[in-house]
Amino acid sequence: MSNRPILAPLVLGLALSGLLAACGSDKSADNAYQAVPTPAPSERGGGSIFGSGGIPLLDSEVGQPVPPQLGVGVNAFLWRASLDTVSFMPIASADPFGGVIITDWFAPPETPAERFKINIFILDRQLRADGIRAAVFRQTQTSDGRWVDAPVEKKTAGDFENAILTRARQLRVTSASTTAQN
Repeated sequence: MSNRPILAPLVLGLALSGLLAACGSDKSADNAYQAVPTPAPSERGGGSIFGSGGIPLLDSEVGQPVPPQLGVGVNAFLWRASLDTVSFMPIASADPFGGVIITDWFAPPETPAERFKINIFILDRQLRADGIRAAVFRQTQTSDGRWVDAPVEKKTAGDFENAILTRARQLRVTSASTTAQN
């Protein structure tokens, strides 16, 4: 038997080891891993990786900072009115920045074999009639206890949207009168 099949991988391994060793640093071990000092925030300037003006978005002028968005990311009156309107239902999810409210299933005590779920989408930062969308889902319980989807009257979602808009207008009027008194 010949030693050639064993010798070739051994030589190749030694050659690769030598190449890897040549990639080493010529720095001494004492200073090879010293930390680079980080400048204090006052020395860095800006306070943001995007500079002092930030990233211009939508209507902002280039170089003008975008005002910080505090609170909800959608119209506050529509948000509060939506929560008030569906307050009789359990809330599964509420995202004030995205303007989405999703309720959990709710069965009215009068009709326990029927349940409803509502998804509300606030689409605008302005109090406008087209700034809100509601999707209503309905299920009925079969005789064997399973829930099956059932049709919902088309006007039901519109009724919820109108109730939210009415409540939002009430909240705006109340807010305006409170502000005027102060």
